[in-house]
Amino acid sequence: MKHTNKDKLLKGIKFLAGALPLFFIGPTVMYSAFSNQDKPLYWPILIFSLLVCAAAMFLMFRGIKVIMSAMFDD
Repeated sequence: MKHTNKDKLLKGIKFLAGALPLFFIGPTVMYSAFSNQDKPLYWPILIFSLLVCAAAMFLMFRGIKVIMSAMFDD
């Protein structure tokens, strides 16, 4: 099935919309982890926050790539 440019654009916007909350959740959880370094859950929470930040960056990159593909590819 061939995607039209409008469908690809909407798909890219959905990726960006999914990345937006992760860009706020990741650093907030990371701040919480760093402020509680003496607690036993420090490492799992820090690793979780790093994964959330990585997922946000991946979704942002993917969304921009899809949008650029929709705008400039034939």
